[in-house]
Parts: sequence; C-alpha cells; structure tokens
Amino acid sequence: MTTIIVALDVDTILKEEELLKALKGTITYYKVGLRLFTAHGKRAVDLVHHYGGKVFLDLKFLDIPQTVAHAVHESHRLGVEAVSLHLWGGADMIKAAALVQPRPKLWGVTVLTHMQASDIRVFHQSARLPTMVKNLAKMGWVHGIDGIICSGQEVAHLRKKLAHLDMRFIVPGIRPAGARKYDQRRTMTPGDAAALGIDYVVIGRPITMAPEPLKAAHDILREMVDASPSALEAT
Repeated sequence: MTTIIVALDVDTILKEEELLKALKGTITYYKVGLRLFTAHGKRAVDLVHHYGGKVFLDLKFLDIPQTVAHAVHESHRLGVEAVSLHLWGGADMIKAAALVQPRPKLWGVTVLTHMQASDIRVFHQSARLPTMVKNLAKMGWVHGIDGIICSGQEVAHLRKKLAHLDMRFIVPGIRPAGARKYDQRRTMTPGDAAALGIDYVVIGRPITMAPEPLKAAHDILREMVDASPSALEAT
C-alpha cells in the first residue's frame, strides 16, 4: 500500500500544529522541508514527534562527502526517519553518507519535479531527462541509497531499465485530478501512483491548503485504496 507523506510547507509552528492535530490518527509521515526547518529548526521536528508522527527531513543535502556525512549524523540525532540528498553530489558523497551508522534512511533526489527536458540541456545539449534520472538512480542505489525520489512519470521506466535493483520510490508532485499544479510540471494523480505500487507519495498543498485537510486526506486515501494493485486484482 502506498503511504502518504504530508509536506508541512508552512511558516509557523501554529500552522504546523493545526495540521498535526487535524491529521493525527490518519497520517503518520510528515515532510519537514526547507521553509519550516529554516524558520523553526529542531522545534518543528520535535512537534511532529510529539503528535506521534515520523519525519522525512527534506533538506536535499549537496556538498563535499565529509560535510554531508556530518549532516546525516546530526539528522540521526534529531530522530528523523529519513533525509534527502541530491544524487548530483556523486558516488563519493553518497558512499560517505551511507557509511554513517546509525543513520536515517537516505532518499536520493534525481531530477526535481518542476524541471523539464529543456532545463537539463544546460548540462549537455543532447541530455535526455529519462536517461539522466536513470543514471542518477542507478548510481545512488548501488552506493547505498535507500529510496529514489523522482517524478511518478519515471517510475515505470526505472523499473523496466533497472528491474534487478528492486528500488523503493518516493514521489513528489502528486496532484488530484483537476487540482492546481502550482510550480510542479511532472505530476501524477494519487490513484495513478497507487496503481504503480509506489512506496511513498509526498503531498502538500492539496491537503494542507484544503478547507478541510482531514477530508482532503481521506479523499486521497480512498482514491489510492481503490486504485491499488490489490484492489484492481479483486475486480
């Protein structure tokens, strides 16, 4: 079953707590990202734990190997479940992060979901987005990454090309049908993500900006349950 990670992309502890109270008992995983963490730091992480939740610390580490390894160590001290890092940092950076013990799960970012084919041509005129995602995912996985962050549109391609690696996927850019995409470009509906058996989907504004966040979460969960492989097999 696909698990929802609610993105707490808010700027106040008060708003964070309102969401945690509203979603308690329905949502277990929460993303604490750049906006909330730079505003409130450890306090934002501790509040999720206070309400019984698990934290995906999404700060997208990208630096020299030693610096990233230290950041992973400090993330463990915060008690988070997983952290993100940019696979663009290369094999040595990933290996250094993976060697940290104990540590949270390492989830590697391939190509951000607001980017499209034209954006990556700055690296090379013949660069192709699916190939770049595949190469980054393979490099990350073989050097110790625990999950691959990519658009849902790339999951089937990766499973076909890298089937022997049995990857786990974390997919942002999830938008219910008809919802605003905002700055996301390579998006997917919750039902389509569940039908693919994606491990985790990261959903922010469709839940956090809804008039009734709990109802929005339940609606998305219902869509995902109905579209899951087990439900499809039963029909």
